Amino acid sequence: MKKIEAIIRKSKFSAVKEALHEIEVNFFSYWDVTGVGNEKKGKVYRGITYSTSDIQRRYLSIVVSDEFAERTVEAIIANAKTGAVGDGKVFVSDVNETYRIRTEERGSQAIN
Repeated sequence: MKKIEAIIRKSKFSAVKEALHEIEVNFFSYWDVTGVGNEKKGKVYRGITYSTSDIQRRYLSIVVSDEFAERTVEAIIANAKTGAVGDGKVFVSDVNETYRIRTEERGSQAIN
C-alpha cells in the first residue's frame, strides 16, 4: 500500500477530485493549508505590495493499494498542472499496515 500526499493549488482541486473519482479513488482526506514557497516577489495591487510567499493550497492525503499508486499520481499531476511556479508537490511513501475500525479488516481489504 502507498500513501500519496499532494499539495496543490486550491483552484485545481475540483479537477483533481473528479479525476480521482474517475479512476475509482473514492476516499481521501484534504485540508486547506498555507505554505511558504520559492516565490520571493510581492504583488502590487492599487499601490500596495502584498506578500506572495505565503501560499494558500489544498493538502490531499490518499492511501491506495500498490496497483493504484501510479495512476493516482498521474491523475493528480495531469489535473493539477498549470506549468507555472507553485503548482505543488506529490509525495509517495509506503504504508506498512491499515485497519478498518468498524470491521477490524486489515491490509488492502481495509482500504477497498
